[in-house]
Amino acid sequence: MPKISFQGERGAYSEDAAISFFNDSETIPLHTFAEVIESTENNKTDYSVLPVENSLEGSVGESYDLLLSTNLSVVGEIYYRVKHCLIGFDKLENIDTVYSHPQALGQCRRFIQKHKITTIPAYDTAGSVKIIKEMNKKNIACIASKRASEIHGVPTILEGIEDNTSNYTRFLVLSKTKVKDGDKTSIIFSVKHEAGALFNILKEFNEYKINLTKIESRPNKSTPWEYNFYVDFDGSENDSKIQELLKKISKQCIFLKILGSYKKAKLS
Repeated sequence: MPKISFQGERGAYSEDAAISFFNDSETIPLHTFAEVIESTENNKTDYSVLPVENSLEGSVGESYDLLLSTNLSVVGEIYYRVKHCLIGFDKLENIDTVYSHPQALGQCRRFIQKHKITTIPAYDTAGSVKIIKEMNKKNIACIASKRASEIHGVPTILEGIEDNTSNYTRFLVLSKTKVKDGDKTSIIFSVKHEAGALFNILKEFNEYKINLTKIESRPNKSTPWEYNFYVDFDGSENDSKIQELLKKISKQCIFLKILGSYKKAKLS
């Protein structure tokens, strides 16, 4: 049975995503994204599950930064439908303060504003359930999953409080062992800080008729005002055409890292 590391407490959305991806596995909760990656790098777990972006709140910067430094390969992706619940010990009208992860608070912004509730950021959605359970105050609630409510034994006040029902978080699955049957590839690259440098890379993708599914820039922390570009595209790094393309663009890059090829996930 494979061991899967995830960030957060039992009942975190990352754990839910891991369970949905692996039919039979042992999930291992850890405090930070860095610890999640390190556990797999050090062979304490077989896979890491890392959230990289949300359809409403955008990218998870810390996760993208870890992808730059890790020696693990991306071997899968998950689109997990996020359904937020208000969890606490009293009725909605008596709640004046809510705890949760900043991303979850942002995803429930309209609900929070409508009910004039004060927000307090927490390190994790499921962890916020533990926090309010220990505080045991009727005016304080949290936002987390239904499963987190059940695991930690705190009642669900209201389900489905997210602003948008099309609320998905994309997770990447990482491992030391690559997969061979992927149809989507992720890379990171940087180019010289000069006119046309990025355009020339993108032009190559166009000429090879490769469909880009995502491109995002992140600051290069070693050089001010320079950026790394994270790109997802259709195709496998094992395909001869993709290999030819990557070899061609690598000559125009300061840095190029292939994160891995994997099976493209579908929205569930």
